[in-house]
Amino acid sequence: MADTPPFPDDLIELQQRLHQARSEHTALCRTLPWSVEPLPGWPGTAHPHTGEVNGGREASPGYTPEQEAEEARLWGLVRELSIEVSTHPYWATLPKDDTLVKARMQLKQHPKAQPDAAGDALVA
Repeated sequence: MADTPPFPDDLIELQQRLHQARSEHTALCRTLPWSVEPLPGWPGTAHPHTGEVNGGREASPGYTPEQEAEEARLWGLVRELSIEVSTHPYWATLPKDDTLVKARMQLKQHPKAQPDAAGDALVA
């Protein structure tokens, strides 16, 4: 990215950690039951011409206390890191116009701020 602003290293690291935390939270949520609390499922609806059943859900056993705690921990980390990134002092140095928006978007795409860049940073 030739036109990437010179972001402070700590801001890049925060953004990288935010990407990683969001990725971990999303991956965890994909493995969890569809409901936090145990809830019954419901049958789908058969199409009147084809008989194909659409919709419906299996019953949800709800989250275990461990799953609930881990989801809350990761979501809390995502919130905390989002606040740290968005309130970083660097943003106060930019004009309050589309320059700020463009810089924020560039930080999100910065090569060193990607979740898989953590290993690269340790090697470098």
